[in-house]
Amino acid sequence: MGKDVYFNLIHDKWLPVRRRSGKRERIRPAQIVDQSESDPVVSFEWSRPDFQVACYEFMIGLLATAFPPATVDEWKKLWRTPPTVGKLDETFSRLDEAFYLNRPEKRFLQDFSELESSIELVERLLIDAPGDSTVKKNTDLFIHRGRIRAMSLPDAAMALYTLQSWAPSGGAGNMTGIRGGGPMVTLVLPRRPDPQDSEKTLPPTLWDTLWANTPCGKVVTEQDMPKVFPWMAPTIISGKKGRKIDPKDKAVDLRQCWWGMPRRIRLCFGTDEKGEILVTGWKQRPYGPDYTGWIGEPLDVKSGVVVHPLTPRYRAKATSEWLSLHPQPGGVHYKHWAGIVAEVENRLPASNVANWRNKRASCTGLNNEQSKNVRLLTAGYDMDNMKVRNFLESEMPLPGDGEPELQRLRDEWARHAIEGAAMVQSVLKQVIKNAMPNKRDASYDTTFYTTIDQKFTERTENKFFELILKKEDGVILSREWLKSIRGAALDIFSEITSLTSGTKLTKAGKIVAAKRRLRAVLGSENLAKILGLPFEIIRERKIKNAR
Repeated sequence: MGKDVYFNLIHDKWLPVRRRSGKRERIRPAQIVDQSESDPVVSFEWSRPDFQVACYEFMIGLLATAFPPATVDEWKKLWRTPPTVGKLDETFSRLDEAFYLNRPEKRFLQDFSELESSIELVERLLIDAPGDSTVKKNTDLFIHRGRIRAMSLPDAAMALYTLQSWAPSGGAGNMTGIRGGGPMVTLVLPRRPDPQDSEKTLPPTLWDTLWANTPCGKVVTEQDMPKVFPWMAPTIISGKKGRKIDPKDKAVDLRQCWWGMPRRIRLCFGTDEKGEILVTGWKQRPYGPDYTGWIGEPLDVKSGVVVHPLTPRYRAKATSEWLSLHPQPGGVHYKHWAGIVAEVENRLPASNVANWRNKRASCTGLNNEQSKNVRLLTAGYDMDNMKVRNFLESEMPLPGDGEPELQRLRDEWARHAIEGAAMVQSVLKQVIKNAMPNKRDASYDTTFYTTIDQKFTERTENKFFELILKKEDGVILSREWLKSIRGAALDIFSEITSLTSGTKLTKAGKIVAAKRRLRAVLGSENLAKILGLPFEIIRERKIKNAR
């Protein structure tokens, strides 16, 4: 069988997309810029949200290795005038040897050698598929086994990429992805100025979104390919007989961050009644590449370059190691904004976010009003070790108008506002607990307090994002924010404690005392200090708005 009949992720049309007209079709990677003036491609159209986000990573990684801008000026030039399909075809074709999925050797994201093992069910390529323990205990109530008997080559390619990129822990010898299991992915969703209206913007094409998140760099050479694409050379195994892969190792290239292969996998193929090639299962062996240490320190603090450009970092304290941020139960809300978007103590935004805010937003011609329409997508699996709890997605504003001082003040205000809200939210839960006449009324379970958190977040989130986009003095913003969090806290307290004429005297006394405590905190000097407000302002408002 000649190599021309094998499935290739560069030359074959396998990416499902939607054009601005609503037309859906499959394209090869170079066609992301096809009909950019008349009917541009605007999004991928995978049936699964994890594939959707992972496909953005795949294409950004392809651009970052095959067609990266060398400088910000070059990035700006190609933002204004996208390349042609022919240009991308020419560039991507140089890497086609690394992107065959089903040929005998050097298969995309698969072990260099044949593997001797039993065959896994194909559905277990999916991160949310039930594992061995779940199946044995018959506890796959919500995530059912046996859903998928075979996968098409495009679906299998994306499932494989998603698993290798986000690989969670999976038992002894099953290594996690470069960013740890289930990393948070942050993607800039840009806008273009509307030439007809100075306050409006145009929705992004697929090229706009991919290019906004593609870092500057160097094109991969033929000599670099085995270092960048680990399946092009014998697998560097880990465990007792192997070793860890140091990011400074000359045997690897840091651009492998896009193409990490922690799992030793070989796909198994078959055909259906029509002769179509399908993936029917897969083999695996333990102790694939160990990327421990790749999360670590930023490689270049000044430029914001980190090991993986799409994932934010955190550390417990200044002397601790850097770790990738991961989605948590409840999703991403405004209280996470400063830690994902701004550079705060022991937090680093993903470099694509930092680059957009610090450099690229001002290159796009967006003014302050227009920049308010730019969004940030956060997505990823909420994992409990190897168990999937949920796949989470959310969007939030990403202002970046090229004014460093305004940005600094905005970030500073956000930190104070979030800290103040967290304090009020914590006290609210405590006083509601105190207002309950006995433990049974409060239930004292996670669900009860989660409900309070959700109510508070829902009632204050829109106001936070409204204020973060305003070009106002910080004291003015904080006065509005105080009104919002105060009103939300008092309303929620009244709804849950529900003091009525029929309330027993003992319970009424607890409720009154708890509300007095809540009001005291809402009018405290400590809260004023956190919000950056003169105490006189918060005290006056306390008297004026006393309920």
